[in-house]
Amino acid sequence: MSSADLDGRGTRLNPANRFERIHVDLSDCDEPDAAAPAVPTELYRDASRSVLAENDSPDLGFRFSLNPYRGCEHGCIYCYARPSHEYLGFSAGLDFERKLMVKPDAPALLRAALLAPRWQPQVIALSGNTDCYQPVERRLQLTRACLAVLAEFRNPVSVITKSALVTRDADLLAALAEHGAAQAFLSITSLDADLARRMEPRAATPERRLQAVAALAAAGVPVGVMIAPVVPGLNDHEIPAILEQAANAGARSASWVMLRLASPLDQLFADWLEKQFPDRAARVLGRIRQCRGGQLNDTRFRIRQRGLGPYAEQIRNLFDLAARRRGLDGRLPPLNAAAFRRVGKQLELQLG
Repeated sequence: MSSADLDGRGTRLNPANRFERIHVDLSDCDEPDAAAPAVPTELYRDASRSVLAENDSPDLGFRFSLNPYRGCEHGCIYCYARPSHEYLGFSAGLDFERKLMVKPDAPALLRAALLAPRWQPQVIALSGNTDCYQPVERRLQLTRACLAVLAEFRNPVSVITKSALVTRDADLLAALAEHGAAQAFLSITSLDADLARRMEPRAATPERRLQAVAALAAAGVPVGVMIAPVVPGLNDHEIPAILEQAANAGARSASWVMLRLASPLDQLFADWLEKQFPDRAARVLGRIRQCRGGQLNDTRFRIRQRGLGPYAEQIRNLFDLAARRRGLDGRLPPLNAAAFRRVGKQLELQLG
């Protein structure tokens, strides 16, 4: 099955939700090879009363994150956020790509959070889960509205995306960067346009992502690149080339993350491999297991991001060497919260 047969979706599977007792299977078992009809994207209002998610994971470099959307139309088959869609009563499969939760109140909730006396200015990540620049953002502009609030308060922000749409907001990111309060990371998993389209059907092409790196760097925004995920046996050989192109585009740092396949993502990814790369599927899954102690997933902190074993060590060494050669082995400058200001409070004092 080619990527075109999926009509721009990462998967047609909709596995049963682990937390629901009833599941309706609408697949046509009599015609497993029939082309599936186009499935439209549906938007649902997320009426959450708070917008900042807090975590204490030692694997993450931030405490607070902001996700204007839940679910992601990019449809990346490997996305670690897919299982989180089950908490909403949806499936981690096709539902994740087409049933999106939207937070229209996110900018107002963010403003309220930053005005609160208990808020201690610190880095907010956009986003910690699904991509804040997925296709629907072009129309709804919730991420831009949130960035405008952050720029107004001069609260530091770290953006990660695989969308070239981030360049639309270069003005806000550059304004924050003048105070050392902004950085951006572009996720680039492959330079092979065909492979990228199969893995990430509705995300920007590799060429456009590199152009985004260049545009942000030219605007004065510190930019890094993440090879996330590295899929053993599928894209790991591209690491040196990706880092070379990233450095040429103006990236100043780089990192990588090993593929993680929590349930039911393991089922979705294995099915995708069999359809897209039947000749390589067994080898890729075998190499993933080599990096995960014989399993497809390892949930242990500080291990799940990199993996273990000889093959994982080979990937680590390949990345480290290539990063040093391209000057990408350092970190971006630390973000600074010194310029933070509570705008609403200042205006009240002036009026008084």
